[in-house]
Parts: sequence; structure tokens; C-alpha cells
Amino acid sequence: MDNALTTSADVSPKSRGVALLLCSVLGVFGAHRFYTGKHVTGVLMVGTLGGLGLWWLYDLILLAAGSFRDDAERRVLRWWEPNPLQENGFAAGPNIGRLLDEIDALRSEMGDLDERVDFMERILAQVREQAALPPSVGT
Repeated sequence: MDNALTTSADVSPKSRGVALLLCSVLGVFGAHRFYTGKHVTGVLMVGTLGGLGLWWLYDLILLAAGSFRDDAERRVLRWWEPNPLQENGFAAGPNIGRLLDEIDALRSEMGDLDERVDFMERILAQVREQAALPPSVGT
């Protein structure tokens, strides 16, 4: 994916989702360009109404494809804003490992439960079959 191929210095801190929403709703007025720091071209878009729609459509396609760049020439790739806690060194690394372990344990328990339910369904099916059979002649 693009996120794995680019370094964090190449990726804009701006949200691609916000920019795409601004572009789709207020794109002819250059709202997405103001958001990403491109104020001069934002003013030009206001003056030309998004280049009569062509410039707006071009930017919309670039944003959707992940090729749009901010004022520092960094690609706007992230769909959401970065987590401020992770930027300040409060990463949830150890907690993620623990959560993944708990998820694996729950999957294992669900597998055991599935086997038990299947076993009980087979036993109930056998009881129903025996109840449906007529009594044997010898008893």
C-alpha cells in the first residue's frame, strides 16, 4: 500500500477524508486547498469557480487516488487526522499486543463452543430419531 512505501516525512499530517469531503462539497471555492495550506491556488479557485469545474474535478480525482499534495509537497494520504497521543509518545504498542492475544483467546474459545454446540445438535438429532421410531416388536 502507499502508506508502507512512503516515509512519514513524505506524508502530510492533513486528513485525506476531510480534504475529500471539502473538495466534493465546496471544491469549486477551493476549500480543500485552503485546508491543505495552498492559499494562493485556493484564491485562484475562488476567482475561477474551480477552473469552471475542470480544476475542481481534477483535484477531486487526485484526492480520491491519494496523489494530492499539500503546500509542503507532501502527499495527503491519511484518511483521518493523526492521533495526538501517539505524536506525543503515548503510543499504545504494548496494549495492542495484549488485545491481539485476547482476541486470539476469544477465537479459540468460540471454536470450542462451536464444537460443543455441534456435538449437542447431533445428540439431540439422535434423540429425536429414536423418539420418532416405532417401538421394537421384541419389547
